[in-house]
Amino acid sequence: MNPCVFIMFSILLLTTTTSQLVPVGGDDIGGVDMKKCLDKERDALLLFKAPLQDPDGRLSSWTAEEHDCCKWSGITCNNQTGHVTELDMGFYGLGGEISHSLLNLTYLNHLHLSGNSFNGTIPTFIGSMTELRYLDLSFNSLYGTIPPEFGNLTNLQDLDLDSVGRCRVENIEWLSHLSHLEWLRMDGISLAKQNHWVDVILSLPKLTHLSLGGCELSQVVYPYSSSFLNSSSSSSSSIEFLHLGNNSLTSSMYRWLFPLTSNNLRTLDLLGNRLDGIPRYLGNLCSLESLDFSYNSAAVKFPDFLNNLSGCTSLSLQKLGLSGNQLNGSISEKLWELPRLQTLYLSSNNLTVPSTYHLSNISYVEYLYLRSCKLLGPRFPKWIQTLKNLIDLDLSNTGISDTIPLGFWDMWPSQLKYLDLSSNNISGKLPDLLSNFAHGSTIDLSSNSFCGPIPNVPSTLFSLNLSRNKFSGGISFICQIVDGLLEFLDLSHNSFIGQLPDCLWHFNQLKVLNLGHNNLFGSLPPSIGSLIQLKVLYLYKNNFSGELPFSLKNCTSLISLNLGANKFSGNVPVWIGENLSKLYVLILRSNKFFGTIPLQLCQLPNLQVLDLSMNNLHGTIPSCLSNLTNMVQQGGFSQDVEYFRNVTDNLFAFEIYADHATIEWQGHECEISSTLKLVKSIDLSSNKLTGQIPYQITNLHDLVSLSLSNNNLFGEIPQKIGKMEKLLTLDLSRNNFSGGIPPDMSQMSLLNYLDLSYNNLSGRIPSSTQLQSFPPSRYSGNARLCGPPLTKKCPGDEESEATSVIGKSEGDGEDTDDELELWGWFYIGGGMGFATGFWIACGALLLNRQGRRAFFQFYDSFKDWVYVKVVVFVSSFQKSR
Repeated sequence: MNPCVFIMFSILLLTTTTSQLVPVGGDDIGGVDMKKCLDKERDALLLFKAPLQDPDGRLSSWTAEEHDCCKWSGITCNNQTGHVTELDMGFYGLGGEISHSLLNLTYLNHLHLSGNSFNGTIPTFIGSMTELRYLDLSFNSLYGTIPPEFGNLTNLQDLDLDSVGRCRVENIEWLSHLSHLEWLRMDGISLAKQNHWVDVILSLPKLTHLSLGGCELSQVVYPYSSSFLNSSSSSSSSIEFLHLGNNSLTSSMYRWLFPLTSNNLRTLDLLGNRLDGIPRYLGNLCSLESLDFSYNSAAVKFPDFLNNLSGCTSLSLQKLGLSGNQLNGSISEKLWELPRLQTLYLSSNNLTVPSTYHLSNISYVEYLYLRSCKLLGPRFPKWIQTLKNLIDLDLSNTGISDTIPLGFWDMWPSQLKYLDLSSNNISGKLPDLLSNFAHGSTIDLSSNSFCGPIPNVPSTLFSLNLSRNKFSGGISFICQIVDGLLEFLDLSHNSFIGQLPDCLWHFNQLKVLNLGHNNLFGSLPPSIGSLIQLKVLYLYKNNFSGELPFSLKNCTSLISLNLGANKFSGNVPVWIGENLSKLYVLILRSNKFFGTIPLQLCQLPNLQVLDLSMNNLHGTIPSCLSNLTNMVQQGGFSQDVEYFRNVTDNLFAFEIYADHATIEWQGHECEISSTLKLVKSIDLSSNKLTGQIPYQITNLHDLVSLSLSNNNLFGEIPQKIGKMEKLLTLDLSRNNFSGGIPPDMSQMSLLNYLDLSYNNLSGRIPSSTQLQSFPPSRYSGNARLCGPPLTKKCPGDEESEATSVIGKSEGDGEDTDDELELWGWFYIGGGMGFATGFWIACGALLLNRQGRRAFFQFYDSFKDWVYVKVVVFVSSFQKSR
């Protein structure tokens, strides 16, 4: 459920009753004395506040010293009686349990507690607050059963339980008593056991808005009573908005959907199910304006799908969402004949788009999304320029290999709000874009072949992505973005040159700044400290130099700081640990930092990637690194950066930026994105560190990679290093370590990269499957080290080997035939088992569309990890040969 919709409804409801209410902070209206709140109700509110956590101080006005609670934040009173009638605390950031003291607010008709962190069970006493007309508990952390006592709220008009927490309904019958109910949202609440729930919904005569997304409706055995359905030859439902998305529903649901639809229906949302088409009766809903069928499993021809909408629905439909299906065929001109069509989502289908159309009646189209459809012919589609009303256009990954016609940029002056042409092969230079886009616009031209300098850009940009092109010249054009709306700026993987201009004070809303892989140089400007909302700063592989500006410590929202592969110098600043407490990635590798590793870095509890390699650091390794909580305990920090972009005046699109990092991983430089949250690593290699490895390091039980190579470390390897059982990579090469390899290392069963070469280690290499699987080169340069996989034998090995050979020769020839027969059957059985399993798995994927989609989504999210594993395995295999 879009939060903007119900917030607007709340405001509308509030304005309709203002004639009876006291405005906050006011004592009279029109010269009439206002009644102050009653002592009993003030005390009830103070008791409600007492156990709550209020980190933002939103209830700071709620004090015993302020006697008139009608002046408190979020409180509205009746201007004649002084009774509290409304409690509006939506998105206050409160936590704790809901106090039963609210029962003393006997005249309360509006209770809005959404967007907080209230916990515990949903209080049953709310069912006794019978004056309530509006109840909103959405977006909290409650759990348990929805109280059937809610059935006593017979005056209720609006009930919002969307994402209330981990809740379920045991008996939905209580809902049938709410005869005045108009709006009902129960998204995320399990209705899996609610037989005949359709009957209950149809018993609500005034219901206009119903949202049941993610309610496990596919698990309901009998969603309706057969007698009721058979008596309903036509539908008289009052529902205007119906959301049934993300319920894993199949096309069998269309039988019980019929009585819920009528000519009153304006919006139907069926996204995220397992539907393979639509019934013809949906084409006869003469008021239907919006149909969202995205992310289903429909493998049908697109013209056939449109034919089922060819009734009066085709005359009323304004928005059609079909993204993420398996629709195939060509997008015919018949689609553009829908006379009121404004919004069209066709992304991620098997659809082809003709290069030309003979269009005459598509002037209404405003939002067009064709991502990952296939344009016939690589030329840029000129018919796009006939869409005079375009606001949003997405042609990303459509196979365009062309330049953009010059007239394209002038078609929508100050109108285009979203343009995505990414992941094509579009070439050429950009024209002046200063007046081509609307206020708060988004431009994504990434992963193309654009070249040349960037001319003027709009001053009111929200997001600009020009990454992975061939742009050149300076980046002073960013100083033209002056309206403070910019939240995302990615200019990485180009050939930009010059300094980062000192105009960053305009960007106080910026969350992501990525300038990596360019030729930028010079010091970072002081104005970088103005980026107080910045979460990701990525400057990897440029030529920036000088010390880090002190103002950077003001960027306290940073979670990822990647300044690697530059020429920064000076000490590693202590304020990184003191001020940037939210960091989970800190990469300063391949610079010119000197001095010691500051102890303040140990104060970063979320840190899980620390890379200070290839600098000039000296001193010892801080033992306090064991305080890096996120490397000790299981779990990972979420690296996604979330933000909204405005689509229309009352609609926002949710955007997610997944952070990435370039790190040294098992001897290879890798850029990791989707699996970055699983990586917990420390790389201090190629410095001038001295001393011993602190034994406290072995407390980092969740660490997966530790590289200390190319330093001047000495002493013994910590005896308890084998307790770091999650380690995949351990590189201690090219130091001065002495003594034996700790026997506990034989327990490191996940270890797949080990390098102990060029130290002063001695004694026998402990026996284990892992330690003997590495090539001898990983142990070379240790003159007194012996045992497999080295060819050098340890003292006493020759005598034991001779005994072993004698024993083996005595038994030779006795079981040779049996062994050959056994191995023969082993290979035959293994081959048959593989063939059988292979075709069972492939058959399941071929026949099960939903399973096939889940499998490949899993594959995409796991590919980085698999890639690293395969590279390391092949490398190890080749070296061992």
